[in-house]
Amino acid sequence: MSSQKKASSRHGFRTGESIVYPAHGVGQIVAIEEQEVAGMTLELFVIDFEKDKMRLKVPVAKAEAVGMRKLSETDFVERALKVVQGRARVKKTMWSRRAQEYDAKINSGDLIQIAEVVRDLYRAESQPEQSYSERQLYEAALGRMARELAAVNEVSDTEAVQLIELNLNKGPKRTPKTAEGEAETVVEADEPAEADATAETEQEQAA
Repeated sequence: MSSQKKASSRHGFRTGESIVYPAHGVGQIVAIEEQEVAGMTLELFVIDFEKDKMRLKVPVAKAEAVGMRKLSETDFVERALKVVQGRARVKKTMWSRRAQEYDAKINSGDLIQIAEVVRDLYRAESQPEQSYSERQLYEAALGRMARELAAVNEVSDTEAVQLIELNLNKGPKRTPKTAEGEAETVVEADEPAEADATAETEQEQAA
């Protein structure tokens, strides 16, 4: 049995605050409750995810361990928007492996990694269409990124998507005839595997 606590904040998080939970994106802390489990009293953050129409209870003591965090600062959001302006990086691996990597990035809770997925899977109207699975991952990443931008900038999700797409369109332009060739050039430039790993490590450190 649980009951709402009078306390409005715990571990730097407060009731009414929007946060990011890795597996679900932006949510709002609607309460801090106590719940008795096996004779022990646990404090729980009660988090609503309006977009997914779900409610999650996270033990206060484990919030940091599971990756729950505050919204990104404005300057970090700007960095994420710069990321989507860059050239897509396509690894020379099977799609199933790349799909797993994209999914892991989307659920990492890291705005920069999510922005990288948006950048890598984006297709302009002049480029070859995405496959169904690519489109699903792209929309998932775009949605996660847009909801955090919307919360940080206090705009609608639609306006946030438009802002992201505006920045995507500032990136390298490719025509249907050159799109495939450019993608191959990026892959070749990343080889051997050690060079690719080094580049990714440097990018993560910079983030």
